[in-house]
Amino acid sequence: MAEQARTATVTRTTKETDITVTLTLDGNGTSAISSGVVFLDHMLTNFCKHAGFNLTLRCNGDLDVDDHHSVEDVALVLGTAITEALGNKRGIQRYGWAIIPMDEALARCAVDLGGRSYCVFKAEFRRPIIQGLSTEMVEHFFRSLADTMKATLHLEVLDGNNTHHKIEALFKAFAYAMKAAVSITGSDIPSTKGSI
Repeated sequence: MAEQARTATVTRTTKETDITVTLTLDGNGTSAISSGVVFLDHMLTNFCKHAGFNLTLRCNGDLDVDDHHSVEDVALVLGTAITEALGNKRGIQRYGWAIIPMDEALARCAVDLGGRSYCVFKAEFRRPIIQGLSTEMVEHFFRSLADTMKATLHLEVLDGNNTHHKIEALFKAFAYAMKAAVSITGSDIPSTKGSI
């Protein structure tokens, strides 16, 4: 177990969005999420449940313009909260990976919390939008998240037809990869450099 609570609260206010996130890594999967984008709320609720993270998230964004700013900025703030909650990353496993099926869909995620931001995303979606979430923003969400999470993410939909299933499988694969990566498995910094 971690010596102290791994939690963070982050607020970000711009002319486009006003967001507050409170995150606890060592939680029980409870969440209260209101981004203004219904399908994104559903995906983040699933993420928390399967990662075991507790998350309170509120976003007031310029949805009259588009969902772009809200989705991007939620990812940026969530990534920042994860980075802050991890602290110096002492004892974490650092790496995590998962392959998750959802009916006909199959998705894979691998994550490295080693301090380098990079995202490889391979997925195609037939539907352009699901309940307020433009499907083109799924890739942008994970790229923005990788930036502030200071992590390398590899995400790929390996099979599937239903757009809802493919996106949900991606978020669940990300959840299980993160659950493993943040787990405390030792007492050292998991890097030969001595810091990450």
